[in-house]
This record gives sequence, C-alpha cells and structure tokens, in this order.
Amino acid sequence: MNTLTELPPLEVLYEDNHCLVVNKPARVLTMGDETGEPTLFQQAKQYLKEKYNKPGNVYLGVVHRLDRPTSGVVLFARTSKAASRLSDQLRRHAMTKTYHALVEGVPTPKSGRLSHWLLKDRDSNIVSVVQKSVADSQSAVLDYRLIKNEGKNSLLEVIPQTGRSHQIRVQLAEIGTPIVGDKKYGSSTLMGGKICLHAFALGFKHPTTKESVKVEATLPSYFS
Repeated sequence: MNTLTELPPLEVLYEDNHCLVVNKPARVLTMGDETGEPTLFQQAKQYLKEKYNKPGNVYLGVVHRLDRPTSGVVLFARTSKAASRLSDQLRRHAMTKTYHALVEGVPTPKSGRLSHWLLKDRDSNIVSVVQKSVADSQSAVLDYRLIKNEGKNSLLEVIPQTGRSHQIRVQLAEIGTPIVGDKKYGSSTLMGGKICLHAFALGFKHPTTKESVKVEATLPSYFS
C-alpha cells in the first residue's frame, strides 16, 4: 500500500484562508493516476487536516498541474469560490508562469519566441510538432531567454503564453535544445525520472483581495 510517508516533506510557499501554494518535487504526481501512488494533492489535504484539526473531508481545489518529472510551484484553492476565480484566471491566461529549464546546447538565437502546432497522442502520452492543417492540433507559444551557460548546457528562463501539454519540453527539443533528463524528447542524459524543468514563479490575482501575488520556488540542487 502506497502511503504519503513515502513523499518528501511538504514545502509550503504561501498560505492563507483561500490559497495554498507548495513546491512540488520532481517524480511526485500532482493528482492521482492508474498507479495509485501517493500524490501532492493528497499530501496537501492531509497537511491542512492536521494543521487546522479539521474533521471529515478537507476541501482542496486543483487549479493547475505539473508533469510528474517537473518540479516547482503548484497552486491549490482552499475554497470552491477561490477555485472558480483562480481557474478563470488560468483560462484567461491572466496568471504569469515562469519556468527555468536546463537544456543541452545553446539556443539560437539566445532569446526569442517559439510558435508551433502540437498534437498529443493520448495512447503514448507523447506530443509532436505538426503542421497547422493537422486535425486536432493546437497552437503553442512561448518566450525564452538565456540566463547563463553551464558548460555544455544552458539555463533558460521560459514564459509560456499558452498552456499545452508538454509544451515547453517539446518546443525546446524542436529547436535542438532538449531539457536535460528528458529522454522522452531527446535528452541524452538520464536522471532517474527527473527532468531539469522547474516552475520557478507563479503570479496571480488573489481571489478575494484582488491584490497581486507572486510566489517563487528555489531551483533544485540537481540543476547545478
């Protein structure tokens, strides 16, 4: 039986009566899948239940997710009203998401905008770059800039303008700079289920006060 004790301790980045923001470790599921393995969602609910001595089921709304091998900022809602308002921001692209990616090689040019059409194969869970004319393909846009070179690798700041599945991983691989550890999309480095993609910062409007909130999560040590 898989239990929450198998997960690293929960790292809370921001918390109030409406929002809970945590730092997801790589290899941890945001939400449950067919494996039945413990999830960040379950861990966060248990944290709230114990901290506030809440009886019965604790409400927690999932606003967005990160891929299993990706680390970084994940936002949950503590009330249904907050969940609705935050999800609406996500749909309207009113949230700002900033990622850091350690990639193989150096992108050319060193900063720019990538625009592709992507198609997901749900059976294999692999996303491919296709022509716009392909049925069910979706537009994917991101901005990137080189932060620094790390030997044969480069650290990039990436700001997605759309929220497509595997978008950053596929688009960076398409220009010849796959994310370190991301064997699925062409990396030559194995990292035991981790990839060097980190949701570094998330900016959103607070669901009740309407004030701007920005939360950051420190880069994992394996990036260096």
